[in-house]
Amino acid sequence: MWVPALDRPDLLAEPVRAALAARAAIEPDAVAEVRVAEIDPDLADTLAMTEAYRLPLGASANCVLVAGRRDGEERVAACVVRASTRADVNSTVRRMLDVRKASFWPTERAVEASGMEYGAITPIGVPPSWRLLVDARVAVGPAIVGSGVRGSKLLLPGEVLVGFPGVEVVEGLGVPTT
Repeated sequence: MWVPALDRPDLLAEPVRAALAARAAIEPDAVAEVRVAEIDPDLADTLAMTEAYRLPLGASANCVLVAGRRDGEERVAACVVRASTRADVNSTVRRMLDVRKASFWPTERAVEASGMEYGAITPIGVPPSWRLLVDARVAVGPAIVGSGVRGSKLLLPGEVLVGFPGVEVVEGLGVPTT
C-alpha cells in the first residue's frame, strides 16, 4: 500500500528523508505526490519486485553509480534509467563526465558514499557533488525507485523527480537491453 513518503520515515534512508523534507519545505505539493510502500527486502531487486507485486517493469527505474577520473579528479554520476533499459555508461555517461573511462562503482563504495543500502540506491538524496543524470524516459510518468533501504520503494511522478536539485535530463541515457 502506497502512503505519503514523509508519513513513514522508517521506510526511508536518512539522506532520502532529508532530501524529501528539504523539498517539502519549498514545494509541499510536489513532495505530497511521493509515495512509499513497504516490500519484502528479499524482493528489492527490480525484476523480483515487479514480478512478485505485479507491477509494470516500464514503471520501474534503476539508479546506478558511475565514476571516472580526469586530471586526478574523480567524477561521479548517479544515473537513472527505466528498468527496461540500461545506462549507456561507455558512451553517454563517459562523455558527460568528460572522462576517458567510466565504470560502475563497487558495491561497498556505493553504499558507503550514498548512505543507502545496496539494491535500494535512489537518486533522491545523493550527495550534491555528484552529477544526477536522469534519462528523458524517466522524466515523465510514474517512476518506482529505491528508497535507500531494501524494505521499501518510492513511487513518484517523473515530473517531480526531475524537480530535485541538480537533476539533468539526458536524452538517450538509457539504451534498450538486448
